Amino acid sequence: MPGDFTVLIMAAGKGTRMRSPVPKVLHPVCGKPMVEWVIDAAREAGAGAVVCITRPGDGVAEGLPESVTVAEQRAGEGTGAAILAAREGGPAEGPVLVLSGDHPLLSAELIGRLMDTHGRERAAATLLTTEELDPAGYGRIIRTADGSVERIVETKYTEGLSSEELATREINIGTYAFESSELWSALDEIGEERGEIYLTGVFGILREHGRRVISHLTTDVSSAMGVNTRADLMEVDRIAVRRILDHHAREGVTFLGPDSTRIEAGVTVGADTTVWPGVTLRGGTTIGAGCEIGPQTTITDSALGDGVKAVHSFLCEATVEAGASLGPFAYLRPGAQIGAGAKIGTFVEIKNSNIGSGAKVPHLSYMGDADVGENSNIGAGNITANYDGRRKHRTTIGDDVKSGVDTSFVAPVSVGDGAYTGAGSVIAEDVPDGALGISRSEQANVEGYAERKEKPPE
Repeated sequence: MPGDFTVLIMAAGKGTRMRSPVPKVLHPVCGKPMVEWVIDAAREAGAGAVVCITRPGDGVAEGLPESVTVAEQRAGEGTGAAILAAREGGPAEGPVLVLSGDHPLLSAELIGRLMDTHGRERAAATLLTTEELDPAGYGRIIRTADGSVERIVETKYTEGLSSEELATREINIGTYAFESSELWSALDEIGEERGEIYLTGVFGILREHGRRVISHLTTDVSSAMGVNTRADLMEVDRIAVRRILDHHAREGVTFLGPDSTRIEAGVTVGADTTVWPGVTLRGGTTIGAGCEIGPQTTITDSALGDGVKAVHSFLCEATVEAGASLGPFAYLRPGAQIGAGAKIGTFVEIKNSNIGSGAKVPHLSYMGDADVGENSNIGAGNITANYDGRRKHRTTIGDDVKSGVDTSFVAPVSVGDGAYTGAGSVIAEDVPDGALGISRSEQANVEGYAERKEKPPE
């Protein structure tokens, strides 16, 4: 149940090996900082309080969600010193889970199983372990006859280790459950080793005090994937993307090119939607049911209603109501509001504009800072001249308007319901309801011009 245990997350660390000024744990995985994956997994598994341990000035605290408690590690080095920094904000008793902020693939399900094992066995400490990885360089788990953990043998340097120890395949992943009072008491007894306090030193102390230390064995090796470099980040991101796609597929979404599709963590997609190759869905995007997205479409922080089609399009902070169609090569910029059943066609750009239900902007047009009424048809090559050099102005086009090709609307200007504009017109004055607005120079034909133009000079 929620609140059953407290989580301590080791989140300190700059992005030195990432070659970035961004703190390591704040680098995004599928659009969400990796430490938030750890926080969210812990909360989903039933955690109550979440304490993130940072270093003063490392920039991590500023990037954490407000729902967590921050504990600053102001003294000491090593994992043990980090956990001691959370003592004041941590629990005095009850179960506590220790996680690493750079292990974003640890799942809520695995956390739940680890905590279940810890509680059922009434252990002082429970380690998450696996036998599925190459054990070279990892801490090996040495068990007693009753199956509990006797000790951890570090194998980064193998001199002096026995063949039996080196033959052990079970390794320590670095995720631990403790009883709080036992953890704090044992940490008080740990001394420094090479200038650091190691959290793993508590296990020997607990056993010396007659406390039981056990392990929870898992086959989920992704839980052991820490991120230290951009290459690590790339691999973790790849796995996370596939997990997200698998989740949506189980919920009824069809992916026709999953290897070229990217959906980030905050995206929702309705059932019976088909996603074609080359699609990227980012941020807080929501896609309704029965949509057809792509191929080659990127949508960021936008909302699409049911039955929308978006082909070869780019959307950012836009809203598209049910049954509308976009593209190919449509560009919807922030503030674009597309009404139900509307059509935004080839090489059309919409910015900070409302396009009414059933309206059509089919070809090669720009609608910026405009309000287009229902069932209007905007001809090819129309633009709104919305900027006078100092300020932006709006264009208002009423319902059932039919504009001719290459019409320019010089804002601020209004075109009434049912009105028309002539092809090639520059509309700088309001057009009344039902009127034809036309503004073009009188045509003049120069007879014989081609012959004179092509005649060679004398």
